Amino acid sequence: MRWFFILLPWMELFTLIQLGSRIGAVEAMLYILATFLLGLAMLRAQGMGIVNKLRAAQGGAAVIPQQLLGDELALGLAALLLMVPGLITDFLALIVLLGPLRRRIFTALGGTVHAATYQSRTHHESRPGDPIEGEFRRLDDDER
Repeated sequence: MRWFFILLPWMELFTLIQLGSRIGAVEAMLYILATFLLGLAMLRAQGMGIVNKLRAAQGGAAVIPQQLLGDELALGLAALLLMVPGLITDFLALIVLLGPLRRRIFTALGGTVHAATYQSRTHHESRPGDPIEGEFRRLDDDER
C-alpha cells in the first residue's frame, strides 16, 4: 500500500501528460479545473449536510444510522479525490460515488451497519464550572 502512495503522483502525472497529448493541453487544464470546482462544490455541500444532520440530532434524541454517516463521509472523500488533479483519483472518486459498490467495499472491509444514538441533555445542561455530584469514600479510612 505504501508503494501505491509513493507511485501515485508519478502515475497521475503520466496520465495527465497522456491526456494532454490526446486532447490538447488547454483542454486537459480545463478538465483539471472542472473536476477541482466540482469537488469543491461537492465538499461544501457535503460539509453543510453533515453539520445540519448533526445539529438536528443534537436538538433531540435522534438515531443516525452509521451507514448514513458513512455515506456522508464517503461522498466527502469522493469530493477530495476529485480535487486532486489526475485521472486515477477521478476514477477512484467515481468508484466511491457509486452507492452499491461503495457499500460492498464497506462490508468487504469488515464494516457493519449500526445505529449511532445522539441524545440531548434536556434535563440538566452541564456547563464548565458546575459541581459534579456523587458519593465517595476514602480508601485509607478503611485500612485503619
